[in-house]
Amino acid sequence: MSYETFYEDFGFPMTGSKLQKLKKFLNKEQLSYEDGIEYTINICDSSGSIAATGSIEGKVLKCIAVSDEYQGQGLSAKIVTNLVTYGISKNLNHLFLFTKIENIYIFNGLGFYLIAKTNKVALMENKRNGISDYVKSLKPYGFNTDEVGAIVVNCNPFTKGHLYLIERAAAECSMLHLFVVSEDKSVFPADIRYNLVKEGIKHIKNVVVHPTSDYLISSVTFPTYFIKDKYKAGEINCRLDLTIFCEYFAKYLNIKKRFVGTEPYDKVTSSYNFQMKEFLGMRGVKVIEIQRYEENHMPISASAVRKLMAEGKYEEIRKMVPEITYNFIISEEGLKIAEKIRKANRNDG
Repeated sequence: MSYETFYEDFGFPMTGSKLQKLKKFLNKEQLSYEDGIEYTINICDSSGSIAATGSIEGKVLKCIAVSDEYQGQGLSAKIVTNLVTYGISKNLNHLFLFTKIENIYIFNGLGFYLIAKTNKVALMENKRNGISDYVKSLKPYGFNTDEVGAIVVNCNPFTKGHLYLIERAAAECSMLHLFVVSEDKSVFPADIRYNLVKEGIKHIKNVVVHPTSDYLISSVTFPTYFIKDKYKAGEINCRLDLTIFCEYFAKYLNIKKRFVGTEPYDKVTSSYNFQMKEFLGMRGVKVIEIQRYEENHMPISASAVRKLMAEGKYEEIRKMVPEITYNFIISEEGLKIAEKIRKANRNDG
């Protein structure tokens, strides 16, 4: 079926009738429009009906679909080229793409390479061997690698609870890979969190600290980790994130144990831990849950520290965090973060 090309591009979240038209089209193609999309390109026929569409959120291409009657006419290539050009205009050269499993071959031909797939979705990137090269670069030398473990932490901020978990895990391993989440969606910026952790565990000689980059617990591999609505925690889908951990990180780094702390407060993390035990256990990685560190019979959490920062209760904070973290919290930059938390709390209220 022929068409007259008519482009519609939306460099902002869509609303109204145009959004409803797009949602209807995506629903017909068994896809859903997702909150957070920042740019959409539609190719329409002469009647104004959508023939093909695609969107981008951050560095992720998603919601790409071509109507059945326009298959085989190169519309996927036009959509992807447009989205890649948009990404480059935002200085995003490393891009990712979500697609249905049956479409992997199409995007292979457009310069994207498979990272991992589940029974529902495939994740691809525009760097050949990008994830393999990244994981291989993490492999340290000079360690006994018979009993290798891993922890993935956010540390928003780094507390005595995190330190306790790391010390306990390190005691059970010859080497411990400590991954600090690189996604910059936390109150404490990613570089601050990474540096606090790295400085705070210097005395533990068998721990190697890494950033997760885009490949673990990120908006690319695990977007629902960052949802604000904790009541939706039971709906999170961490299968892609865990698949990537098994197929790359555990495989190349010989990781046999993954350590987590008990999580009495955060429903998203609690749900993730539950699913992790089942998924990793079936793939030869033992998940070991360590009881959360307590101060005066109260479990220490980063959220409790942030709450105390907003209230200006610094002597209470001092009991809950390592010295490196406390010194940052009372610094000029730390005080600015406390004010940011207070403003956010006022807006939520």
